[in-house]
Amino acid sequence: MVGDRVHWQASEDEGTIEQVLPRRNLFYRQDEIRTKSFAANLDHVLILIAAEPEFSEHQLARALIAAEAERIQPIIALNKSDLVEPFERAWAKLAPYRRMHHGVLPLSLKASGEADYASLMKLLSGKSTLVLGPSGSGKSTLTNLLVPGASVLTQEISQALNSGKHTTTSTTWYWIDEARTTGLIDSPGFQEFGLNHIAPMQLAGLMPDIAEHANDCKFYNCTHLHEPGCGVIANVASADGTGAISASRYKIYGELFAELSQKRY
Repeated sequence: MVGDRVHWQASEDEGTIEQVLPRRNLFYRQDEIRTKSFAANLDHVLILIAAEPEFSEHQLARALIAAEAERIQPIIALNKSDLVEPFERAWAKLAPYRRMHHGVLPLSLKASGEADYASLMKLLSGKSTLVLGPSGSGKSTLTNLLVPGASVLTQEISQALNSGKHTTTSTTWYWIDEARTTGLIDSPGFQEFGLNHIAPMQLAGLMPDIAEHANDCKFYNCTHLHEPGCGVIANVASADGTGAISASRYKIYGELFAELSQKRY
């Protein structure tokens, strides 16, 4: 798996992996059919979304839950800050995530602003970071900005593997710095992000805004969906906007709980 630490025994122009060392974590998604592993031993998952096309809050929430389950620090980066009105709408949509103390970083990769670059490098320095996001969010642009010549490298890797395909279909590790202390992992885009490895009753604890109030319930086994005396329900934002948990986040929680309750083993 990309990111694994191994003991390697060299022999002339080849070598063998003698041992795979224990992992700190493994970031993956799982649906009813298969499990897709992205990378191991991560410090960060950088979720790159864009002001346009409009991002899916549901997919964002799923990726954040998967990171939380493996105790990996997420960073949300919103690209295309140069598109003023779409960016303002998207930034407002991310308000619940800023309140949860997730790092939410504005970016304009097209403009390649020095301030954006410096802020991003400060977060990534000395860390191993997986870049995740839907097609069109700017992942390839980001990778080529941070790793000059990355597109050439991917073509060379593709030819070496005799696949005849661009390696956006695979996960690739790049060193950002010459000292090889900062790793960037590029991943393919995805349309779905299954969470079948998460039990329904785990879900509240993996959503920080829900978890903050999940222990204030009358019943110890509260699902936070219909029970009287539920601390979560009491804090869902009402029509006048008051409440610590946004209505959209609570709706996502309810939909995911129902989905995970119906999963087949």
